[in-house]
Amino acid sequence: MQAVAIVGAGELGGAVAHVLARRDVVRSITLIDESGRVAAGKALDITQAAPVEGFATELSGSTDVSTAAGAAVVILADRSGGGEWQGEDGLLLLKRLSHTTSGAVILCAGTAQRELVDRGVRELHLERARLFGSAPEALALGARALVALAVNGSPHDVALSVLGVPPAQTVIPWETATIAGLALTRLVDQPSRRRLACRVAALWPSGPHALASAATMVVEAMAGRSRRIASCFVAPDTSAGTNTRTGAMPVRLGSTGIVDVVWPPLSVVERIALDNAMQL
Repeated sequence: MQAVAIVGAGELGGAVAHVLARRDVVRSITLIDESGRVAAGKALDITQAAPVEGFATELSGSTDVSTAAGAAVVILADRSGGGEWQGEDGLLLLKRLSHTTSGAVILCAGTAQRELVDRGVRELHLERARLFGSAPEALALGARALVALAVNGSPHDVALSVLGVPPAQTVIPWETATIAGLALTRLVDQPSRRRLACRVAALWPSGPHALASAATMVVEAMAGRSRRIASCFVAPDTSAGTNTRTGAMPVRLGSTGIVDVVWPPLSVVERIALDNAMQL
């Protein structure tokens, strides 16, 4: 993957640029923010850390959104001093990007951008495979850490996904979750799982560094560096007449965005909870 553009040089945008640069996933990153020289300053700060942290990603800053043209992935973050891109401003930005970055994948990195994904697909008719959000994966990372603490293990050994609409309607498919290849339900009893579910919901909204890690993981998967399945905000398939909300789903990713949705087997209770979460 050659180039990534990050629109918004706030705390989240700067964190995404830094984490992505450190992983050497892409050749260049353009940080874009209309607030003076904020983007250029942050890009310079990250570049100066390259010799110490050992990465070769090229970084630059700009105040012009049109410089995102040519990027394979455009990440929507937060404006400097203005919060995450969302609402009418976010929708106008999506409309502009759809003309200037034709064919690019648009990744919404913020926790408040679920509705933006939904409106972009419904109102602007953008492809659901090319417009989605990575914030649920940050919640899944937190959930894995909590499970690992509960069993005195490592988060790297925990495999689970997050579905639904966080935080109030978060659904965790416990029946298919594993710890070091063993069924989680054999190691964690039901009362403990209920307590964990409450603690996972309390992790939302995720912080900038967790969100940056999640967005980077998604970009790595699209670049072919990883085959991991990620929990992402995905819009419903409107072509099939589906009348549901945008929500978190586990997806397999490729260079063109979402390849397919990987539905885990759900218990009756989990299926009902997910159906309730996704209803309009």
